[in-house]
Amino acid sequence: MQTELSTIPGFEAVREAASRIADQIRRTPVLTSAEADRRAGARLFFKCENFQRTGAFKFRGALNAVRALNPQERKAGVITFSSGNHGQAIARACQIEGIKAVVVMPKDAPQAKMQAAQSFGAQIIHYDRLSEDREIVAKALLEREGYRLIPPFDHPMVIAGQGTSAMELIEEVGALDALYVCLGGGGLLSGCALAASALSPGCQIIGVEPETGNDVQLAFARGEPVSIDVPDTIADGARTTRVGDITFAIIQQHVTAIETVSDQALIDTMRFFAQWMKIVIEPTGCLAAAAALRQREFGPSAKIGVLLSGGNVDLAQYGAWLKAA
Repeated sequence: MQTELSTIPGFEAVREAASRIADQIRRTPVLTSAEADRRAGARLFFKCENFQRTGAFKFRGALNAVRALNPQERKAGVITFSSGNHGQAIARACQIEGIKAVVVMPKDAPQAKMQAAQSFGAQIIHYDRLSEDREIVAKALLEREGYRLIPPFDHPMVIAGQGTSAMELIEEVGALDALYVCLGGGGLLSGCALAASALSPGCQIIGVEPETGNDVQLAFARGEPVSIDVPDTIADGARTTRVGDITFAIIQQHVTAIETVSDQALIDTMRFFAQWMKIVIEPTGCLAAAAALRQREFGPSAKIGVLLSGGNVDLAQYGAWLKAA
């Protein structure tokens, strides 16, 4: 499907999003670590979206999209599909705005994420991600009930909202030599690319996805979106099978490279954050950091931004991963 150029947001949309959501968004901290710098051989600046409301960057894009709805759309209610973090974010944003929220979630989504979305008042509809298409499930409900769809990544307002995280990072630490960003469907990467390209033009922008879920890496090399099977990875927020049309158009224009990391690298990185920085980061949230910590391309004076996308993880499973590491 060809993307209309009019649907692709620019940096001005990121600025507008920052203003639209400012009263509810946390300006999350940027942390540093001497041990991280030693391992990477460069200066790393971690943008900690695990401290964002609902525990992940997703609240930025969700709130921006919800607040952009017109009165008729607000009255109809919102539907989305999500493995967890976007669903929580939509649920909370709709709760704040007094709008009905319906979230289509896989049966095997982390219980903590499912319970959080329910606690914010969302109606949860389950599906089997191995045998059902979440978009088809959501579309059937949308057509029957008249809801407004806000997808997890391929949406101009969602993308613009996510970009405010990189905007804040660069405003705080200045121009960057590189920016590593977690990558699933591309909403965070494309939004951050818009911000970094405008505010730090010389910055190399690098997306990082799971080894077993490298659909964007394949698409980046081929020049068009590629579909894969549901990837087997602990990075549940990156178990996407195809990059979005809008997100890919932005990635093609602004992103330097797409890298991948193994599940073992994600576990090792979770342990690093727990041991050295005393913070809890979920597997998907470790994608960018796992690649940045191993990088050897940039010198010791280089400034590298790293997006930690979230910290929503089942504590029992988290403990088991750390013990295994």
